[in-house]
Amino acid sequence: MSDVPTYQIDQKIVYPSQGVGKITDITTKKFKDQELNYYVIYLEVSDMTVMVPVNKAEELGIRAIVTEAEARQALELIGEPVDQMPSDWKLRYQMNMDLLKKGSVNDIASIVRSLYNRSKVKELPILERKLYDSAKKLLEDEISFALDLSTKEVENLIHSKLEPFGESADSHHSFAKKDEFDDDDEEEFEEVDMPEDEDEDDDGDMDE
Repeated sequence: MSDVPTYQIDQKIVYPSQGVGKITDITTKKFKDQELNYYVIYLEVSDMTVMVPVNKAEELGIRAIVTEAEARQALELIGEPVDQMPSDWKLRYQMNMDLLKKGSVNDIASIVRSLYNRSKVKELPILERKLYDSAKKLLEDEISFALDLSTKEVENLIHSKLEPFGESADSHHSFAKKDEFDDDDEEEFEEVDMPEDEDEDDDGDMDE
């Protein structure tokens, strides 16, 4: 993988499962007797700065903010009919986590669409609600940059696609209480809830 930077200082990028970030610097750091280029990325949503090796950026799914046309396409996707989803929340959760890790704007829009519609049918467990909230925040942030709109304006746009007939926000949302599903099931999935970058310990640094 190339060690030549693809992105520039001050450019906005998307770091899957972490959010929209800004490249504040590109620096060189010694790692295992080798000089490597690193992106220094500030993530506003978590108020963190991370260092990512340039040659790992593509593998980690780091990408540029989508175009205006791609952002509007993602908004349209939210309003499309939802495919049948597994009734087993654990299977559904893992499928959506895989989409989140892939990190395309359409993948994130699909998570928001499917979980919102599922919440209208049956209460979502806590982990699925957290996943929904995180995906929705990621989508709002990226589309707001792509369309040069406030996050509130984008939130309203997303809601108008989810509820085309104008029901009030969250009027159909149902989320399970902690004791409404097996504690062992929740513990089984807690470790993958909003994962941090698995490569940071080996190749990058993450600083509060």
